[in-house]
Amino acid sequence: MSGELLINVTPSETRVALIENGVLQEMHVEREAKRGLVGNIYLGKVIRVLPGMQAAFVDINLDKAAFLHASDIHSKLITNQEVEDSESTPDIRALVHEGQYLVVQVVKDPLGTKGARLTTDITVASRYLVLMPNASHAGISQRIEDEKERGRLKNIVAPFCDDNHGFIVRTAAEGAGELELKHDAEFLRRLWSKVVERKQRKVVKTPIYQDLSLAFRVIRDFFGVELTLN
Repeated sequence: MSGELLINVTPSETRVALIENGVLQEMHVEREAKRGLVGNIYLGKVIRVLPGMQAAFVDINLDKAAFLHASDIHSKLITNQEVEDSESTPDIRALVHEGQYLVVQVVKDPLGTKGARLTTDITVASRYLVLMPNASHAGISQRIEDEKERGRLKNIVAPFCDDNHGFIVRTAAEGAGELELKHDAEFLRRLWSKVVERKQRKVVKTPIYQDLSLAFRVIRDFFGVELTLN
């Protein structure tokens, strides 16, 4: 991809624009006083379970309790064998209980009277890979269409996986070498070990993981791409 990336950083906000062939393709704005929570990981405490809604409210130290639906709870939390074998979404009471601590990630910011929406299906991104701590397989971005390249990437990344570390190969990894992918996998493993350490210390007042600011995310995601930075 070639084009122009415009980055404007002020004390109050950051603005990023991606331009290709003179046409604006993407525009992102992040205000420092009101940074989004999406991607942040918390050690939350279940404060209420609502069977009728198939949901639970989780305290992650925000103004409003966050919302966790049964369908957003990863199967690794399911311990009941009958529930594991069921194709339908299991009863929320078989998954969580009041007072339970959960590692959760924000997938939707709070809006109005609604609290943040959560998932226990955690992901953490780097330049080329996305770590899935609750998975054990390697996946490839659907935007990488060449079957030969998909096979090459999967053969490289699959050995990096184990029972607690699965990876998704991002679109940016197309053409990347084995060493680059290995370095990314090792970085994500180290990062996740720090998250686990904070979880074990029961750090509940602040996120146990917070994604990069907009400017740094742009550098991470576009580094090495044929762009003009302004």
